[in-house]
Amino acid sequence: MSPRNTGVTSQVVNAEACPVREVLDRVVGKWSVPILIAAAHGPIRFTELERSIDGISRRMLTLTLRNLERDGMLRRTVHPTVPPKVEYELTPVAQELHSSLLALTGWAERHRVTVAQSRAAYDEEHGVAA
Repeated sequence: MSPRNTGVTSQVVNAEACPVREVLDRVVGKWSVPILIAAAHGPIRFTELERSIDGISRRMLTLTLRNLERDGMLRRTVHPTVPPKVEYELTPVAQELHSSLLALTGWAERHRVTVAQSRAAYDEEHGVAA
């Protein structure tokens, strides 16, 4: 039954879904997935992440790393060297998530052509300018 038919307001449904949505939004963010996948092979330095992720700015990398660390997905380790050596690695929670991310990115890779063709056909049929 829909929320309207049960007397449950959409505000209650949204309030219950909000924490899950917040976590999913963070985890599947534009830059989070490539960072988590890159960090899955063991500790990785900031510059290695920066080089391995096309199109990410230093600022966006920094912000995303902070958010992932705050959310308990990454562990940041600062080694007392000159200059300081900073490494990031997945936490156990993110390691559990890793196989799901690989499945999702694998699906996207396998179906990207089909999705592009579907978009083009839809746009042509509906007169949408590309």
